[in-house]
Amino acid sequence: MRKAIFIDKDGTLIRNVPYNVDPDKIQLEHFAIEGLRLLQQKGYLIVVISNQAGVAHGYFSEDALQPVIGTVRRLLADGGIRLDGFYYCPHHPAGKVEPFAASCTCRKPAPGMIIRAAIDLDISLGESWMIGDILHDVEAGNRAGCQSILINNGNETEWVINPNSRPEYIVKDLLEAATMIANHSTTNHSTWNSYIRH
Repeated sequence: MRKAIFIDKDGTLIRNVPYNVDPDKIQLEHFAIEGLRLLQQKGYLIVVISNQAGVAHGYFSEDALQPVIGTVRRLLADGGIRLDGFYYCPHHPAGKVEPFAASCTCRKPAPGMIIRAAIDLDISLGESWMIGDILHDVEAGNRAGCQSILINNGNETEWVINPNSRPEYIVKDLLEAATMIANHSTTNHSTWNSYIRH
């Protein structure tokens, strides 16, 4: 079985433009290429895991996501990064578009997208990581059986935790996340407990 980096899209891999489906507005986050290059060199697959509730809310159609996915793939490929999978959840229980206005097992913090990707791509979840910018990303990864990293860039505002939403590391960007993963067995790191003491 293979190992993977599961990565949130908006605010983690690309700049956060709420409900954006305009490919011209898509920009990679700082150090995304450098971080993902290090992880690919370490043998990790790269798989995007993204909530896309704009479909359920009627802000855009599910078809409108395809140019977005294509642009993300191209931007990564331009930097020498292969995207191995892209999974999204179009649901939201408060949505207004059927059949997407529903509770589901794929919308983060539920682990469904990660588990599906693991089955599709023959991934060992115990050897894999989830990286995201809010605690729902962390919880989805932990509930799937991965280890998880929180990029603390200001997008998490509530800081409401439960036993599943404690990250292994808290970092400032994707390159630091990649470095922590690469050196996981030997690095002294900022865990949740050391973070909240400050």
